Amino acid sequence: MNKPGRVIGAEHIEAVRRSGRIRLEVMSGDIVTDLARETAERLGIRLVDGPLERPQPVQMDGGAAMSRALYRRAPHWIAPNRAEARAPRRLKRLGLIGAGGVGANVAHLAANAGMADEIVLTDIMPGLAEAVALDLNHASGITGTAARVSGGVNMALVAGCDVVVVTAGRPRTPGMTRADLIGVNARVAQPAAEALKAHAPNAIVIVVTNPLDEMTVEMLRATGFPRERVLGMAGTLDSSRFRNALARAASVTPADVDAITLGSHGDEMAPIVSRARIKGRPLDVYLTRTQIDACVKDAVTGGGQVVALRRSGSATLAPAHATIELIDHIRGARAGSVPVSVMLQGEYGIRDVVLGVPCHLGASGVLEVEELTLSPEEMQALRRAAAAIAARIGSS
Repeated sequence: MNKPGRVIGAEHIEAVRRSGRIRLEVMSGDIVTDLARETAERLGIRLVDGPLERPQPVQMDGGAAMSRALYRRAPHWIAPNRAEARAPRRLKRLGLIGAGGVGANVAHLAANAGMADEIVLTDIMPGLAEAVALDLNHASGITGTAARVSGGVNMALVAGCDVVVVTAGRPRTPGMTRADLIGVNARVAQPAAEALKAHAPNAIVIVVTNPLDEMTVEMLRATGFPRERVLGMAGTLDSSRFRNALARAASVTPADVDAITLGSHGDEMAPIVSRARIKGRPLDVYLTRTQIDACVKDAVTGGGQVVALRRSGSATLAPAHATIELIDHIRGARAGSVPVSVMLQGEYGIRDVVLGVPCHLGASGVLEVEELTLSPEEMQALRRAAAAIAARIGSS
């Protein structure tokens, strides 16, 4: 007797997304509801006809199996990281408003990774976006990338983009805080928002322009887009700086460190020490309290350290990599949550403020804000960051 097929609903698609997978096997006789198909398309989950070919089990002798089992029980063994997903979605068009250091590096990384069929750059400086585009196209003869890159001064070039990264704006100089740029860069955000509304009304917008949390609010207001499609790149960069500091202090590689930073992209940053791990163990196994405090300070001041050394301009490489991490989550190349600045609507007891929190991302932007259990001190830091951002926006 044939086994009756399943009725696949939206809840099955959600379960696939939560597990970090990007495809669902549909067997003969299964019934897929219309809502399930819509949910799969929204989350970037592929429905594939089964049965799929299964890999054959690896044969090994008893001695090898025993050695492997004993090795896994050893205290120095660390389980492999399963953060990478398979078969990511390729973007049709990736747009960048701003072709300076961050924008050019995002385009370079995206082209080399084959993340999009087309990459477009715009910049108010005549010739800059065109020059970056031409340079990247020249490099394709070496890299072999199929992505074609174009550039110009007209922001209408972002038409039809799946994702648009906004990096345009004045960078910091020594002695400036990110908050000092609110008035200047808010005027830059306005024409970018108008271009997005007119030419890319369905795009996911990633804001990189400083002060990042405040500019994300400006972009939300000016575009009228839902909060799910206007994100700020901050926690990804700050978390990377925190992991780097911890790794150096503990004399391990950054791959051995799991740590995130929430809150604002600035002085009210909240590195989450209670959940940070080095080789799967709490920080105090490897570091003293003084060392941990120094790592927290290093994460908070990391951007300022780069500004002080450059003297004109701010960081470009690390922010570009952090932006690529967000795009990878959007297109399904990475699974799990990632810290991103988003307008909160009651999560963590905070409302109507853009703040860096862990989110699950997908083809439609933010799918879910993940509410972590934080220490009382960390919750207070998160609320202080929210209050500071609200005050700065209110006074701008």
